Amino acid sequence: MSVAGRNGHRPDAAGHDVRLVASDLDGTLLGPDGTVSRRTADALADAEAAGLDVVFVTARPHRWLAELAAHVAGHGVAICANGASVVDVAGLRVLEEHGMDRHRVTAVAQRLRAAWGADGVHLAVESADGFASEHGFVSEHVVPHGSPIAARIEDVLPVTTLKLLLQAPGRAQDADAFVADAQAVLGDLAHVTSSAAGALGEIAAPGVTKAATLATWAAARGIAPAQVWAVGDAPNDLPMLGWAGRAFAVGNAHPAVRAAAHDTLPSNADDGVAVLLERAAAVARARAADGGRR
Repeated sequence: MSVAGRNGHRPDAAGHDVRLVASDLDGTLLGPDGTVSRRTADALADAEAAGLDVVFVTARPHRWLAELAAHVAGHGVAICANGASVVDVAGLRVLEEHGMDRHRVTAVAQRLRAAWGADGVHLAVESADGFASEHGFVSEHVVPHGSPIAARIEDVLPVTTLKLLLQAPGRAQDADAFVADAQAVLGDLAHVTSSAAGALGEIAAPGVTKAATLATWAAARGIAPAQVWAVGDAPNDLPMLGWAGRAFAVGNAHPAVRAAAHDTLPSNADDGVAVLLERAAAVARARAADGGRR
């Protein structure tokens, strides 16, 4: 395990308590082909056997988690849509929603169009009911059959939007600049982040982040931030990494994520999260052998 420490030196993570490992999925736990490697699958099972909670904390909507159900720990849930939902993975049911109502989404859309032009903004939404989009929005992923589509997103809004997706082809195509420009337009109306390299904004209600929802989930189980190890690769992971007691970046992570981490793991192509889980399981077993005093 190599190092990109917050303080310029390698911290002794093995000396720290850990009860919960929170991991992003795409670009982090999942390999470049989007699958769970054998080593990572074995490490997930071993971490659970060692008494650790492992929680997937992802930008994905819940409908993308079906193939991962076998790898979710006994608690059965994942945090999705950048913290806007808590999902029962086995049943693909949204248990909690922290989204935006129609009035807020409409206000966001209107403000973006006013700033960037009505023809220069293309929007889509993810909700507990699925996906809906404007005609101009081009999805890189397969759109579920029957998904609503309209000239303006306001005509197909669900009651609660978990995540509003933004494309604006005429704007900066660098992901960091794109997010910064969108946030400047929206101010405190909404929170903008990105989990991808391209110019796709992911917009949530103010205060809704991976960190906020994970913190609530952990607190309900008596787990303190200092007992959490978190790992990610993209800017949307930064709030979670800043909240957790120990922050890890995979080797392929965005520079800002590597800078925010205590340690840098191998890349997602090289089973970086498996390395972390194996290390966490060893710490948990050492603590148990020591009578829980570590």
